[in-house]
Amino acid sequence: MSENELIALLRLQKIPNIGDVIAKKLIDRCGTAEAIFKEKRSTLLKIDGIGTVTLNGIHDAEHLEAAEQEARFIEDNQIRYNYFKDTSYPNRLKHCIDAPILLFESGKIALQDQKVISVVGTRNMTSYGQAFCERFIADIAPLNPIIVSGFAYGVDIAIQRAAMDNGLQTIGCLAHGLNQIYPKVHKKYVARVEKNGGFFTEFWSTSNPERENFLKRNRIIAGLSEATLVVESAEKGGSLVTADIAHGYHRDVFAVPGRATDKYSLGCNNLIKQQKAQLVTSAADIVYLLGWQLEQKQEVAVQKQLFVELEETEKSIYTYLQTNGKQLLDTIALECGLPIFKVSSTLLAMEMKGVIRPLPGKLFEAI
Repeated sequence: MSENELIALLRLQKIPNIGDVIAKKLIDRCGTAEAIFKEKRSTLLKIDGIGTVTLNGIHDAEHLEAAEQEARFIEDNQIRYNYFKDTSYPNRLKHCIDAPILLFESGKIALQDQKVISVVGTRNMTSYGQAFCERFIADIAPLNPIIVSGFAYGVDIAIQRAAMDNGLQTIGCLAHGLNQIYPKVHKKYVARVEKNGGFFTEFWSTSNPERENFLKRNRIIAGLSEATLVVESAEKGGSLVTADIAHGYHRDVFAVPGRATDKYSLGCNNLIKQQKAQLVTSAADIVYLLGWQLEQKQEVAVQKQLFVELEETEKSIYTYLQTNGKQLLDTIALECGLPIFKVSSTLLAMEMKGVIRPLPGKLFEAI
């Protein structure tokens, strides 16, 4: 990309009345961002949905000067950026209408052909939430998913620390530029994240971690992933905004339930009650609901490690599948006389041991 085109894209980001949706419409009509600023105002006003208020400030010299300064910062600091039309731009996010036209990046992010899930929740995490985060990551680690979150206090940093401890790639979505970290206390984790994962942001070096930025960055958390999991949330909170955005993107949303009297379970319980999220109690539930499978090389490794004796519940399920062939989870639970949540977690454990495999259509069979 030429320097002039980068500056033009940055100018579009700076103009108050031109958001990402309108910016993309202008780029599609004019061919490039640079061409927009060479086009007659009267011609731009003929584009559907573009009015005089939208175009106010399009030739403001202050916006051009700010864009030139940010372009110098990007060059001087060798900041990597992804243009929404480039192949380097995250594929799932690209399909979101309001995804940023430019996405800045640090670290060693590799999204190709990867399972990706966002995990969010309250900053006031309880011991219940902490325990769930640690168990969830430990159980799902063999599938090697990428864990996306907001690098904030509470559930965000707990899930990302657990991901790093289990050797998983993790991505932090920031509400400010790459020249700072908020909260400052999390600076100690930056190097670890960038070693196996990294950070995404749409914000400039001049952007501070203001409230509206956190709400705006939530669409990136939701858009990067095929599903979003809310671990804990009060009745109102940023994680519920992320869940709503993911729901609007027609992505899967999951929530961990809690007691009706627990303040930081109200948000999750309401998501489930409103049918905006599916109830999950373990990693096995998500693996089943998303139809995730171990790669063949993972299956072989797991089989080598875990040809051990099966527990009684596992023996019962394995014997049933051996006798009856491919079966649905609900059918297995019914025929084996077990609750679905128990069968779901047991099937994941058995998959890790290499004795059963999930199939398309949410079926399972003995190996």
